[in-house]
Amino acid sequence: MEELEIKSSYEYPSNALSNFYPHSFTLDGVDCASMEGFLQSLKYKNPKKQRKICTYTGLEAKKKGKFKFMWKLTGNVYWQGNKINRLSSEFQTLINRAYEAMFKNDNFKKALFDSKGYELSHKIGKQDPKKTILTENEFLSILNNLRNTL
Repeated sequence: MEELEIKSSYEYPSNALSNFYPHSFTLDGVDCASMEGFLQSLKYKNPKKQRKICTYTGLEAKKKGKFKFMWKLTGNVYWQGNKINRLSSEFQTLINRAYEAMFKNDNFKKALFDSKGYELSHKIGKQDPKKTILTENEFLSILNNLRNTL
């Protein structure tokens, strides 16, 4: 099976499957402009600041979380004022719910559909959940699971 490397600078559908892509969705009443905005917002304890970070896309969203490293020391992230251990099933449930919310976005769903027949990869992703907000395996597993429902 041919490989499809997911990267924001690559051609469709690769770029449209990147967390940087501006697929808007709403989770728990919070409007998110991209998955990257949502993921970076988890590094912020303050719900108001978190909602603001959710409005960003792409590299701009990534930069908002760049210097927020306390979660790596404590192992905790936040969503709407609730502390969540990064290694917990609660975290995995939250991430899955976010992707399921984004799955309602027709453009994201179409990109997933158009990736059928390819093995998804994301070589720039990290493996250690203590060093990244979303591992390569978590990311690809979620995308494959959603794609399998199409």
